[in-house]
Amino acid sequence: MSGTKFLAGFLVGGAIGAIAGILLAPKSGEETRAMLADSSKDIARRADETVKEIQEKADGVVSEMQKKGEEIKEKLQNMINKQKEVAENN
Repeated sequence: MSGTKFLAGFLVGGAIGAIAGILLAPKSGEETRAMLADSSKDIARRADETVKEIQEKADGVVSEMQKKGEEIKEKLQNMINKQKEVAENN
């Protein structure tokens, strides 16, 4: 599952949960507004945490790919140098 799909599902699930809570709980308007504000803050906090986790994982993948790319580049350069040596010796 991609990080984008997960984040979208996470946000939609949070919104559905908040709406269900509002509809099912008999509270005054003031209490409902306070609950909405708290729920919104909680959803925003969780979304921010999820985005940070996804970013950290993406950074790790990019770093690993750069490292592998450098290793491949080095191996290719060594192969080219060996071929040049063989060609010069013949």
